[in-house]
Amino acid sequence: MTVLILGLVLFLGVHSARVFAEPWRARTIASRGENAWKGLYSLVSLAGLVLIVWGFGLARAQPVLLWVPPVWTRHLASLLVLVSMVLLVAAYVPRNGIKARLHHPMVLGVKAWALAHLVSNQFLHEAVLFGAFLVWAVLSFRAARGRDRDAGKVYPPGSPAMTGVTVVVGLLAWAVFAFWAHRALFGVAPFGR
Repeated sequence: MTVLILGLVLFLGVHSARVFAEPWRARTIASRGENAWKGLYSLVSLAGLVLIVWGFGLARAQPVLLWVPPVWTRHLASLLVLVSMVLLVAAYVPRNGIKARLHHPMVLGVKAWALAHLVSNQFLHEAVLFGAFLVWAVLSFRAARGRDRDAGKVYPPGSPAMTGVTVVVGLLAWAVFAFWAHRALFGVAPFGR
């Protein structure tokens, strides 16, 4: 579990610079340059991600049971991940109404994804992983909305066509993950064993 926690500290720590250390981040970029910041950010993120994957695998070999989730939690998780996929896509599709309304759909997508996995999984290492991401997403969203408010940021309105594209691509991404990629990548089939 130590490796998993170290990975989470590195990965979520560097992703929390704008949440907890915005002035330090701005000074670092000003003194060292944006490319140096992005390089350091990427290296720490990659190291954290490698440790998360490795640590999760180690913890998975010696699981600690927390609870036995009821079957309905799988259905709730599926719905939350569907919402998550649409929100993740909304972060990248230009001029969609979801981003125009919510402003930070990617962070909200991470929040929905983490909550989905928290309610439907049963082991300590899963609770640590998804709980950490959920806490990060809540804090990150709050900080991002505060930055927007302070800067007086206005988001352009979305169009129905681009919102439709966002929803369709999100649904397709969800289907690919739910019925194939989740099992291929993680060894777990969301719909069955």
